[in-house]
Amino acid sequence: MATDRSAETSARRGLQVSTRGLVHIYRAEGHDVAALSGVDLVVHPGEVVGLLGPSGAGKSTLLTLFGGLMRPSAGRVLVGEHELSTMTEAELDAFRAAEVGLVLQGAARNLLPYLTARQNVEFAQRSALKAGRDVPAVGEVLELVGLDREATAPLPSLPPGQLQLAALAVALASRPGLLLGDEPTSQLHHTSRDVVLDALHRVNREWGTTIVVVTHDPEVAARLPRTVTIRDGRVGGEGRAGEEYAVVAADGSLPLPPAAVAAFPPGALVRVHRAEDGTWVLVPEGGGGRHG
Repeated sequence: MATDRSAETSARRGLQVSTRGLVHIYRAEGHDVAALSGVDLVVHPGEVVGLLGPSGAGKSTLLTLFGGLMRPSAGRVLVGEHELSTMTEAELDAFRAAEVGLVLQGAARNLLPYLTARQNVEFAQRSALKAGRDVPAVGEVLELVGLDREATAPLPSLPPGQLQLAALAVALASRPGLLLGDEPTSQLHHTSRDVVLDALHRVNREWGTTIVVVTHDPEVAARLPRTVTIRDGRVGGEGRAGEEYAVVAADGSLPLPPAAVAAFPPGALVRVHRAEDGTWVLVPEGGGGRHG
């Protein structure tokens, strides 16, 4: 049944997402390709996180694994209390219907074009209702994303920004604890992009939903409180409040930021020691140090 915002706000919160040694290999042109090569990552409940990195780095693969749409080749994916790699297909179906919302790239891929925004949200709620899950009122979802006035307008009459808001509303239909977005602003001009970002932040603020989005847009990344850079299938760095950090992996390895690769090229010999002021210093063979 539908529930109102006051009853649900305190009762439900965002889900934590964590991975440990996550590996995903796929077959391409007769060869095995490692899309992810040992990802260790924690997204805390209620966080808003952007996944950054070049094309082919593994960002969308990681998002798909978070949503339970694929199984990893190795390692663990936990969303809330669910370890996705050990769940049955029936359990994954129930998880996808109620616990996670996914916005695919391109608004049209998320919507039934012959239905209105209101009808799309109603349709999206069916699986959760069949599973006995309480869902929010359709009007609440549409109001939250800023589409209540256009709820009954034909979809072809809506501009791209409002179509993306409709896609967001569909992903939020069951009030999931985790919202995933694959480039949710990539096809929008700046004004519409900012409207969608405002809606995402409002969802996080009012519902406490954990949000993970893939983006290539540095202006979008700048509006996110935390970013994680994926390079070569691994976590290559993090951004917090505009500051960039390298991330030590579980095995003690430290991926260098691109700007440092020239000073420490692949195969370089490096000594690590602690300086008198307590900082750690990386010293390439035959050269000056780099402080950390």
